[in-house]
Amino acid sequence: MSSTESDTLPAPLHLVQGLLIVVLTLVQASFLPGRPNILLIVSEDNGPEIGCYGEPFVKTPILDKLAANGVLFERAYVPQAGCSQSRAALLTGLYPHQNGQIGLATWKFGLYHEDTPNLVRSLKQAGYRTGIIGKLHVNPASAFPFDFKRMESSNFSRNKLQNYAREAERFIKKSKRPFFLSVNYPDAHRPFLKSVGGVPENPLTGAEVKSLSYFGLDTPDLRQQTADYYNCMGRLDSQVGELLEVLRKSGKYEDTLIVYLGDHGADMLRGKRTSLEGGLRIPLIMSGGKHWKGGERCSELVSTIDLMPTLLGIAGVSPPGELPGRTLVSLLEGKNVEWRKHLFAEFHLHSAHNYYPQRSVRDARFKLIHNLMAGEINPGYEFTLKRFFKGVEEAILVAGEPVRGAYQRMRYPPEFELYDLENDPHEFENLAEDSDHAEVLRRLKKRLLQWRRSTKDPLLDRKNVLQLKSEIEACMKGGTPSKADLKLNYREYFFDKSR
Repeated sequence: MSSTESDTLPAPLHLVQGLLIVVLTLVQASFLPGRPNILLIVSEDNGPEIGCYGEPFVKTPILDKLAANGVLFERAYVPQAGCSQSRAALLTGLYPHQNGQIGLATWKFGLYHEDTPNLVRSLKQAGYRTGIIGKLHVNPASAFPFDFKRMESSNFSRNKLQNYAREAERFIKKSKRPFFLSVNYPDAHRPFLKSVGGVPENPLTGAEVKSLSYFGLDTPDLRQQTADYYNCMGRLDSQVGELLEVLRKSGKYEDTLIVYLGDHGADMLRGKRTSLEGGLRIPLIMSGGKHWKGGERCSELVSTIDLMPTLLGIAGVSPPGELPGRTLVSLLEGKNVEWRKHLFAEFHLHSAHNYYPQRSVRDARFKLIHNLMAGEINPGYEFTLKRFFKGVEEAILVAGEPVRGAYQRMRYPPEFELYDLENDPHEFENLAEDSDHAEVLRRLKKRLLQWRRSTKDPLLDRKNVLQLKSEIEACMKGGTPSKADLKLNYREYFFDKSR
């Protein structure tokens, strides 16, 4: 599941600042006499379906080598399985319900406040040269004062892919100061293009792969979609290889912290736009050139919400106030530290097609999903099946249990879903009504409520759940949402104390 936060209450600010000084001293000792460059590589719509995470069908030698020279986080998550939402959380260090980017930027959702502290502004104010290649996808863009912007569209048609490395070369060569560069690739977003410019050279076919295991289904169409998704991952690997070669030729490779992650899971059944593992779990690899030993694997529960405090700390920059995430520096250095016991995630909506708010928490073994509109059909279920998986309903109908029940539950969720991720990693069997797990359910419900209160979740107020629902429904024209008619006011009433 996702997102993060310590299981302890926030420390007083003076204690946080004191601890930060200690952390920064340790970081400077293990890094450069000066501050490191930071290269943030973000791919679209892919979970950990790469070689170094054990995926047997796709070939990703570049990312595998990056992991072999750095730290691979085995249990890394995003706070919400949506493009804008996860990117805003990464850049602000806040959960979507804290920063305001609860839905897609292209559907008018955005930060509550333009002056929300963020990674880009903090690094720039500290003297870093900042750049972005590829999409930002967060509103308003003016909140992120990049010095350098190129290839700003989503580029789902994969035009001029060679320009990502070329523009990176221009930026890196001109950077006399430490730099922060965010490179955002279009793969593996839909459409799943089998080959672009001859890459991959030998694309996989449906006959050569198995459907992703968290589907619980296996049909010729699902196998072909899985194969083409893997082809996107192979092409992504080539793109990352070109980028890293540019960095090596610049002479700055050894002085650069490289961070690679996916923005959320694949746009597949039970993936993107859900609170399931297929949507929230991502690959996260960090490599520090000559400054960290490689080949490490970390099994702690981490989230992309941890990246802002981590990167600011490594750059020697004080965080802008208290953040819910935790610095990963101690984990990167292989130290034995007391880590979080719980990880949190959420969902609101993606576009206006699929409003169905959820909150979730997981520990080392169990995961709880709280559906805030239980008793209503989840519109996201039909939205996903009708867009990309026509005909899969037949496969669901003939599937045995517990798979068939899992899909029925997605369409019409109960208030609570409880999963044993150790014995049921793909979340097929709901244990919320199982008396043997009553204590686990009680414990996780209590912890989830504590987190929602501590982070001031506006959807604790049922009026907010229903008012946002009414705004979404008001833009419907013949059952289809109209972006032009969508009028959003949640920024005003989510935290209106006069209500």
